[in-house]
Amino acid sequence: MNFPPPGRFPPLILDDVRGAQKMLSGVAKVTPLEGSRHLSALVGAPVQFKCENLQRTGSFKLRGAYVRISGLTPVERAAGVVAASAGNHAQGVALASALLGVRSTVFMPVGAPLPKIAATREYGAQVRLHGHVVDETLAAAQEYAHETGAVFIHPFDHPDIIAGQGTVGLEILDQCPEVRTIVVGIGGGGLAAGIAVAVKAVRPDVRIIGVQAAGAACYPPSLAAGRPVSIGSLQTMADGIKVGRPGDVPFGLVRELVDEVRTVSEDELSSALLLCLERAKMVVEPAGASPVAALLSDPKSFRGPVVALLSGGNVDPLLMQRILTHGMSAAGRYLSLRLRLTDRPGALATMLGVLTVADANVLDISHVRTDPRLGLTEAEVELHLETKGPEHCEEVAAALRGAGYLVMD
Repeated sequence: MNFPPPGRFPPLILDDVRGAQKMLSGVAKVTPLEGSRHLSALVGAPVQFKCENLQRTGSFKLRGAYVRISGLTPVERAAGVVAASAGNHAQGVALASALLGVRSTVFMPVGAPLPKIAATREYGAQVRLHGHVVDETLAAAQEYAHETGAVFIHPFDHPDIIAGQGTVGLEILDQCPEVRTIVVGIGGGGLAAGIAVAVKAVRPDVRIIGVQAAGAACYPPSLAAGRPVSIGSLQTMADGIKVGRPGDVPFGLVRELVDEVRTVSEDELSSALLLCLERAKMVVEPAGASPVAALLSDPKSFRGPVVALLSGGNVDPLLMQRILTHGMSAAGRYLSLRLRLTDRPGALATMLGVLTVADANVLDISHVRTDPRLGLTEAEVELHLETKGPEHCEEVAAALRGAGYLVMD
């Protein structure tokens, strides 16, 4: 598929997505659908995960990158390609280029996670670290394209990219013909636009809901304005959908075909990631968990059967550790409190015995015996506990109060 320069693209249609699907045969995996009993119970209808976190390179990005690079002319291929990305698009471009025998250069931020940098190199790309934010990296990649003649591969703002991502929608229709709602994370909009083009052409009754992180939600103001607008500060752990402005090409398709765009909080993203890991045994990055976060935040508002797209699983282990801690806190799995006790030998051991009976695990403890706020025979203990959830937190606090301790918070 060869398209004219940006600004003069013809409308994307179902045949474009079907053509992309043929092109990707034997290249991209047909990723599985996995049911979620927990979410199905909350929604009151079947909920399944479309597991693009199990795709080659760990995300859906290979689909669009391969279709885009496949459409280059021999002269363009000889010049090589260049991309800018903090992770998923970088790996997709690197692998697609290697499969097609095209030289690739990928600019990545200086602070990009080391596993993503290593994976991009292993797929065959030359990696250049530049800038501390994606906008700086993007500018460097575009300058490189201008200087060398390499073709810049945009992560979402091109019909070939959108057609490739839309093949996910065709697979969903084939795997779950009875689907009534598809929930998908939105960054620049390429994935949601492609899925919408494919699904709405075949099943216009299917409701498509996009999800953005509240701290990086460029689509709600853009949809309100009727055109892509840039937002200022971007604050979210979901790097995969951390985009400050919708793409020109996907914006029109999202505005026309996506039924609703919702936002989710950081706490909801953390809880969703934790649910994917604990209940579904799925390693999912925050952006990939955004549809799950939307389902958890308002489960009864979704018409089933529902397919939630887990768009990627490339998460840095250090970030995963922080996110899981945050998610456990948001889910009420940690309890922090202070209490007063009599300062006498064995008093601390007695208090810990109460916690043992209550089945609470002590993560950290601070025992203060000398403080102007304390009486002569008093001591104060600050506890950080691991619990089984909000109800268990209440039971632990009640057990301490029942044992005669003054629980201060």
